[in-house]
Amino acid sequence: MNVKKNCTRLLAALAFLFSMAVYGQTYLVKKIPAGSLTIDGKGDAGVWQRANRLNHFICPWDSTTLPSTSFSALWDGQWFYCLYKVTDDSVIVYTNTNEKKETGASDRVEIFFKADDKMSPYYCLEMDAAGRILDYNADFYRQMHYNWQWPKDQLMVKTSRTKKGYMLEAAISIASLQTLGLLKEKQLQAGLFRAERTGTENGRALFKWISWIDPKSAQPDFHIPAAFGLLKLE
Repeated sequence: MNVKKNCTRLLAALAFLFSMAVYGQTYLVKKIPAGSLTIDGKGDAGVWQRANRLNHFICPWDSTTLPSTSFSALWDGQWFYCLYKVTDDSVIVYTNTNEKKETGASDRVEIFFKADDKMSPYYCLEMDAAGRILDYNADFYRQMHYNWQWPKDQLMVKTSRTKKGYMLEAAISIASLQTLGLLKEKQLQAGLFRAERTGTENGRALFKWISWIDPKSAQPDFHIPAAFGLLKLE
């Protein structure tokens, strides 16, 4: 019996290492009982203690010290939940007409999804500190369709400010991930990112681009296959 258990564990470990080699980064999403989490943007529900916490975010194109970013995720069979904890000493939320593309000029965190390396289409959620969502799909390379929206009532985002920055919680329905062809065999190909606004130059917002993976691109670019890793649902 012990031999069988050890073999099973070894195979699981080898599978994990293989996914790391193929996808560059792999994160295990732990499962929780249905209905045990209701997001409110504070990120202090006890059930979050069960989640793996990813603290390794980098900016390969900038050698200056980065503010901290962490990502946690859970799922309950019906919803995929994620939590970003962001350190930011000057949170910027750009507001003019309050339309969704203004999120792109604000401090924000992002999660992208793709079904395969063709990335036609792929799906992007950019979420700012006020809880606004820039949701769009795109075709490779960078053919964005901003009139697209995530399926209705299948996405929720809540935020709160902290003394050191902000928290953001999101809930994405498993049904929508399946409908879009993104969830396959309990796996999601995803990119986890942050855009840290650093200022303005000639009327244009400037950003430090932060990622969970080094995509090995000469310039910051999250819209390429190498920027994605794997979220494995337990």
